[in-house]
Amino acid sequence: MRSPAALALVAATLVAAAPVGGSSAAAAPRTSLTITYFEDAREPATRVAATLRCNPVGGTHPRRSLACRGLARVGLRGLQPLPRGVACTEIYGGPQAAVVQGVVDGQRVWVRLKRDNGCEISRWNRLAFLLPVVWTASG
Repeated sequence: MRSPAALALVAATLVAAAPVGGSSAAAAPRTSLTITYFEDAREPATRVAATLRCNPVGGTHPRRSLACRGLARVGLRGLQPLPRGVACTEIYGGPQAAVVQGVVDGQRVWVRLKRDNGCEISRWNRLAFLLPVVWTASG
Protein backbone atom coordinates (compact mmCIF):
# COMPACT_ATOMS: atom_id res chain seq x y z
CA MET A 1 0.00 0.00 0.00
CA ARG A 2 1.32 3.45 -0.91
CA SER A 3 1.54 6.28 1.57
CA PRO A 4 -0.75 9.31 1.23
CA ALA A 5 2.35 11.50 0.78
CA ALA A 6 3.52 9.38 -2.19
CA LEU A 7 0.06 9.54 -3.81
CA ALA A 8 -0.05 13.32 -3.31
CA LEU A 9 3.37 13.64 -5.00
CA VAL A 10 2.22 11.57 -8.00
CA ALA A 11 -0.99 13.63 -8.29
CA ALA A 12 0.95 16.92 -8.12
CA THR A 13 3.34 15.72 -10.82
CA LEU A 14 0.45 14.79 -13.14
CA VAL A 15 -1.25 18.16 -12.62
CA ALA A 16 2.01 20.02 -13.32
CA ALA A 17 2.56 18.06 -16.55
CA ALA A 18 -0.97 18.68 -17.89
CA PRO A 19 -1.24 21.29 -20.68
CA VAL A 20 -2.51 24.69 -19.55
CA GLY A 21 -5.75 25.88 -21.17
CA GLY A 22 -6.73 22.48 -22.49
CA SER A 23 -5.32 23.04 -26.00
CA SER A 24 -2.04 23.64 -27.72
CA ALA A 25 -0.95 25.12 -31.02
CA ALA A 26 0.10 21.65 -32.17
CA ALA A 27 -3.46 20.39 -31.66
CA ALA A 28 -5.05 23.34 -33.52
CA PRO A 29 -6.44 22.64 -36.99
CA ARG A 30 -3.86 23.32 -39.68
CA THR A 31 -4.27 26.22 -42.11
CA SER A 32 -1.77 26.66 -44.94
CA LEU A 33 -2.67 28.50 -48.14
CA THR A 34 -1.19 29.83 -51.34
CA ILE A 35 -3.03 32.89 -52.58
CA THR A 36 -2.44 34.08 -56.14
CA TYR A 37 -3.87 37.45 -57.16
CA PHE A 38 -4.09 38.59 -60.79
CA GLU A 39 -4.56 42.29 -61.49
CA ASP A 40 -5.79 41.11 -64.90
CA ALA A 41 -6.81 37.44 -65.12
CA ARG A 42 -5.99 37.47 -68.86
CA GLU A 43 -2.40 38.54 -68.17
CA PRO A 44 -0.38 36.03 -66.10
CA ALA A 45 2.42 38.61 -65.73
CA THR A 46 0.17 40.62 -63.37
CA ARG A 47 0.33 37.80 -60.80
CA VAL A 48 1.20 38.39 -57.13
CA ALA A 49 1.48 35.26 -54.97
CA ALA A 50 1.77 34.82 -51.21
CA THR A 51 1.61 32.05 -48.66
CA LEU A 52 -0.39 32.13 -45.46
CA ARG A 53 -0.21 29.92 -42.38
CA CYS A 54 -2.35 30.24 -39.29
CA ASN A 55 -1.90 28.60 -35.86
CA PRO A 56 0.84 29.87 -35.67
CA VAL A 57 0.69 32.84 -38.05
CA GLY A 58 3.32 32.77 -40.78
CA GLY A 59 4.02 32.89 -44.50
CA THR A 60 4.79 35.66 -46.99
CA HIS A 61 1.34 37.32 -46.96
CA PRO A 62 1.88 41.01 -46.14
CA ARG A 63 -1.04 41.10 -43.65
CA ARG A 64 -0.80 37.59 -42.15
CA SER A 65 -2.49 38.35 -38.83
CA LEU A 66 -5.41 40.18 -40.46
CA ALA A 67 -5.89 37.36 -42.98
CA CYS A 68 -5.83 34.68 -40.26
CA ARG A 69 -8.36 36.61 -38.18
CA GLY A 70 -10.58 36.96 -41.25
CA LEU A 71 -10.34 33.23 -41.95
CA ALA A 72 -11.22 32.45 -38.35
CA ARG A 73 -14.28 34.69 -38.72
CA VAL A 74 -15.62 33.24 -42.02
CA GLY A 75 -14.33 29.68 -41.63
CA LEU A 76 -14.71 27.06 -44.33
CA ARG A 77 -18.29 28.11 -44.91
CA GLY A 78 -17.18 31.53 -46.12
CA LEU A 79 -15.00 29.92 -48.79
CA GLN A 80 -17.81 27.84 -50.32
CA PRO A 81 -18.69 28.50 -53.96
CA LEU A 82 -21.82 30.41 -54.82
CA PRO A 83 -24.88 28.16 -54.99
CA ARG A 84 -26.00 27.11 -58.48
CA GLY A 85 -28.99 28.86 -59.95
CA VAL A 86 -28.65 32.07 -57.93
CA ALA A 87 -29.76 35.17 -59.82
CA CYS A 88 -26.96 37.74 -59.89
CA THR A 89 -26.88 41.25 -61.25
CA GLU A 90 -25.05 41.51 -64.54
CA ILE A 91 -22.39 43.92 -63.40
CA TYR A 92 -18.79 43.60 -64.52
CA GLY A 93 -16.44 44.55 -61.69
CA GLY A 94 -13.14 44.27 -63.51
CA PRO A 95 -10.53 41.79 -64.74
CA GLN A 96 -9.10 41.00 -61.28
CA ALA A 97 -9.09 37.38 -60.11
CA ALA A 98 -7.55 35.33 -57.32
CA VAL A 99 -7.03 31.65 -56.56
CA VAL A 100 -6.87 30.44 -52.96
CA GLN A 101 -5.65 26.87 -52.52
CA GLY A 102 -4.38 24.71 -49.72
CA VAL A 103 -5.76 23.64 -46.36
CA VAL A 104 -8.11 25.49 -43.97
CA ASP A 105 -8.89 23.91 -40.62
CA GLY A 106 -7.41 20.66 -41.92
CA GLN A 107 -9.71 20.60 -45.01
CA ARG A 108 -8.48 20.97 -48.62
CA VAL A 109 -9.76 24.07 -50.39
CA TRP A 110 -9.56 25.51 -53.89
CA VAL A 111 -11.36 28.81 -54.39
CA ARG A 112 -11.46 31.05 -57.46
CA LEU A 113 -12.48 34.63 -56.82
CA LYS A 114 -13.48 36.90 -59.68
CA ARG A 115 -15.51 40.03 -60.36
CA ASP A 116 -17.76 38.84 -63.21
CA ASN A 117 -21.17 39.66 -61.69
CA GLY A 118 -22.82 41.15 -58.62
CA CYS A 119 -22.67 37.90 -56.62
CA GLU A 120 -18.99 37.34 -57.40
CA ILE A 121 -18.17 40.97 -56.59
CA SER A 122 -19.91 40.63 -53.22
CA ARG A 123 -17.99 37.42 -52.48
CA TRP A 124 -14.74 39.11 -53.56
CA ASN A 125 -15.38 41.98 -51.17
CA ARG A 126 -16.17 39.61 -48.25
CA LEU A 127 -12.89 37.75 -48.82
CA ALA A 128 -10.67 40.71 -49.82
CA PHE A 129 -8.69 40.25 -46.57
CA LEU A 130 -7.09 37.20 -48.22
CA LEU A 131 -5.63 39.16 -51.13
CA PRO A 132 -1.85 39.66 -50.92
CA VAL A 133 -2.28 43.23 -52.18
CA VAL A 134 -4.10 46.17 -50.66
CA TRP A 135 -7.26 46.14 -52.72
CA THR A 136 -9.96 48.78 -52.83
CA ALA A 137 -13.09 49.00 -55.00
CA SER A 138 -11.25 51.42 -57.30
CA GLY A 139 -8.51 48.84 -57.94
